[in-house]
Amino acid sequence: MFGVLVALVILLYFIKHFYDEAYKRHENFPPGPLKLPVYGGYWIILLKAYKNLGLATMRLAKEFNTKVVGLYLGSCPQVIVNDPALVKEVLLREEFDGRMDTILGRLRSGWKKLGLFFTDGFFWHTQRRFSLRYMRDSGFGRRCEHLEEAMTNDFKNLLDIVKNGPKNEEEKKIVNGDLIYLPHFFDVPFLNGMIYVFTKSPLPREKYPLLWNLGRNALGFQRSSNDLGGALVITPWIKNILPKFSGYDAAFERTKAMKELFREIIQDAIDTYDDSHERHFIDAYIKKMKQELKEKDRTTYSVEQLEMMCIDYSFPSGSGAEMVMTFLIERMLIQGEIQDKIHEEIDRVVGPDRLPTLDDRCNLPYTEACLREIMRTDTLVPLGIGHRALTESKIGGYTIPENTSVSVNLMSLHLDKKTWGDPENFRPERFIQDGKLNVSLDKSLPFGAGRRLCAGETFARQGMFLLMAMFMHSFHVSTVDGKPLKDRSTRIEGLISTRPEFWVRVKPRNQLIL
Repeated sequence: MFGVLVALVILLYFIKHFYDEAYKRHENFPPGPLKLPVYGGYWIILLKAYKNLGLATMRLAKEFNTKVVGLYLGSCPQVIVNDPALVKEVLLREEFDGRMDTILGRLRSGWKKLGLFFTDGFFWHTQRRFSLRYMRDSGFGRRCEHLEEAMTNDFKNLLDIVKNGPKNEEEKKIVNGDLIYLPHFFDVPFLNGMIYVFTKSPLPREKYPLLWNLGRNALGFQRSSNDLGGALVITPWIKNILPKFSGYDAAFERTKAMKELFREIIQDAIDTYDDSHERHFIDAYIKKMKQELKEKDRTTYSVEQLEMMCIDYSFPSGSGAEMVMTFLIERMLIQGEIQDKIHEEIDRVVGPDRLPTLDDRCNLPYTEACLREIMRTDTLVPLGIGHRALTESKIGGYTIPENTSVSVNLMSLHLDKKTWGDPENFRPERFIQDGKLNVSLDKSLPFGAGRRLCAGETFARQGMFLLMAMFMHSFHVSTVDGKPLKDRSTRIEGLISTRPEFWVRVKPRNQLIL
């Protein structure tokens, strides 16, 4: 009997302990779900909408009648902002420019805090400022005719594969008769474009398989955080018990494959480096690194950092840009009139005898508006990359403790009825006024804002327009069976939101490919 009483007391103690922990919160912390054992509110997020994290947090905001949701991932406080005005405010406030130090950031670089995505402070500021300064002239921040020419040549090679058939097994994985495989059909121009930015020497066609492999691994890494990725971040030790199930193995292997390519490119630049002749960005970085090592005891410049920086700049080009274009093509297969309008505009402005260029951009407002609208309706990064509060701060009247993870739900802005009127409708015309694109009408923030604004916005916008215009000039696209899609596919959530890869049928439209 005594033993039963002892057991009951112990049980009651643990019940009270878990109850107290479940409701324990920082003072004036935003309302949100209970802090359940081990993973805290992460369990609730999974229950709400595992396949749509942006929608899950919007549901939580509605449930708790708040614009700012507060929860705990394990013991780590996190807030998610679900209000258009507050989203913009957070992105523009420097006290939220920090990054969380997570296993996903560390595993890529031998457990060091390197690169740009997951670094902050002086290190991040120095590396970002230097890289953008030297990459700008190669098309990363302003228009570059040589970069445009390189991307156009890559697209012409893709046209040749469609027209004359694949030359090897890797090309057959991308083109099969009149079928092309999305999003990877677009990997080459974007990734080779980034290699041009780094080296001014894009890879030739015989090395395209390396780029397709890079694209598959970039997309795979983005998705790997969905394989219980939240659990891996909250309890990193799970990698030792469930390395495959937790997504650790996948993330590690996909990063390894990307590092190998850039390590080879960088090593070649080091082996052929000539201090008197600066050839490209990597040379500029090597020169700066050598100077710093001579003049200072400590430096933020290193070969490892250069590798990770190249990977971070290439990640969006190896997955994000192609996925945006794939989303748009998917939308065309649902609403066929979109494709008809793009074709009419391109035929009227460009004609059949040449490919579109960036010079045509101002005269193809509907094509550009479609890209803007798809980035609004299909938010690529619903919650962005998590920020970190560098000091104790306030958001919407709530207290945000120092080192809190802060996420902004861009879907709350992109689908806001007050901002858009009919946010549920895909309507590119909302950005067109008097027959011209009016950028001021675009209130979306697909690339973020503030100091953490995506550094590749200009590269991505120009590249997506150029590739989409050339693609639509060249092809009419349909489903494999010729029937319209009924709805958008289920999204795969990770660091970005993606749709499953799929084949589409293309029909040549002009003599450039017939």
